[in-house]
Amino acid sequence: MLISTKGRYALRVMTDLAEHPSEGYVPLKEIAERQEISEKYLEAIIKILVKARLLNGLRGKGGGYKLTKDPEQYTVGSILRLTEDSLAPVTCLEAHADACPRAAECRTLPVWQGLDKVINDYLDHITLADLTHPDSAGNDYVI
Repeated sequence: MLISTKGRYALRVMTDLAEHPSEGYVPLKEIAERQEISEKYLEAIIKILVKARLLNGLRGKGGGYKLTKDPEQYTVGSILRLTEDSLAPVTCLEAHADACPRAAECRTLPVWQGLDKVINDYLDHITLADLTHPDSAGNDYVI
């Protein structure tokens, strides 16, 4: 599993908005400047986040973007699953994968299933609120 630039930037955008809640709608230009990301590239990412209703957008003067829910209600896992094709460590565990004809005798399948569970449990345990307080993000997760 390798998280793409799109996934990493989406997480940075969402964290940025979680850190600036009192500003109302935040212009994309401000987010791009703070995060040092191309505004043009962010437009495509924002479109995905708005379509999935993670963000609200407002056009015109005073417009921009804001979270639709409290930061505690967004998990890193939900954001990455939206922007990445898959978080699965191997292709046979991807959501729309064809059934593997070797699954019944595959000795390594339990390893990949366990890793997939650990990845998803970990990412679903961290919220945007945790990321805005980096001293506590993920530090209370126990395997």
